[in-house]
Amino acid sequence: MNVVLRIWRQAGPDEKGRMVAYPVTDISPDMSFLEVLDALNERLTLEGEDPVAFDHDCREGICGACGVVIDGAAHGPEKATTTCQLHMRHFRDGQTIDVEPWRARAFPVVKDLVVDRGALDRVIQAGGYVSAPTGSAPDAHAQPVPKPDADAAFEAATCIGCGACVAACPNGSAMLFTAAKVTHLGRLPQGQPERYERVLDMVAAHDDAGFGGCTNAGECTAVCPKGIPLTAIGQLNHDFVRAARRAEVGS
Repeated sequence: MNVVLRIWRQAGPDEKGRMVAYPVTDISPDMSFLEVLDALNERLTLEGEDPVAFDHDCREGICGACGVVIDGAAHGPEKATTTCQLHMRHFRDGQTIDVEPWRARAFPVVKDLVVDRGALDRVIQAGGYVSAPTGSAPDAHAQPVPKPDADAAFEAATCIGCGACVAACPNGSAMLFTAAKVTHLGRLPQGQPERYERVLDMVAAHDDAGFGGCTNAGECTAVCPKGIPLTAIGQLNHDFVRAARRAEVGS
């Protein structure tokens, strides 16, 4: 099959960007989207042109590095699918496909399709930890966890930090990401000592990073490759209100 990729090209953070069209021919429908970018870059390199810069790592849908906006949708048209796991059979022969970077104030463009997602790291650094007492490792069954709590924690912990929620949100909010990190620790016994300090610190770091506010538009969950639900944000809001009240009374 043949396609035309219209790709955002931007030489650097302070440079003006533009969309550039590249025909890509003789590709297999079973190729992943990143493999098509690889094929294009190989051709550009042989022709003496600057290859397209894009992030990638595991190519197995678990690292969160490969985020781009494809035809206006974060990670592309397939639900619960990362860019590296998106295959060309989901596109039409001869189709023109727009490829852009995540667009958010907190995600400045580094080059082409690469953005700086360090703001997500700063949110995690603000509260993504638990107390770690010294000594030998406790037995696995030493702290029983109710199954509903375990299920909710595991569901939130599947977040890979790709930033698709930010790219899709009309406000550029990372609240689904922040909520996933708050929830998966807050629902476990090991996360209780810092539970209320954590939610205040992580929300503050979220706002300081320049992310927008959450208005429950739901676009974040629609594009999340791991299907993190809006209930995670509900859990964050619950903990935030309790934490704020506790801070007011000094308890």
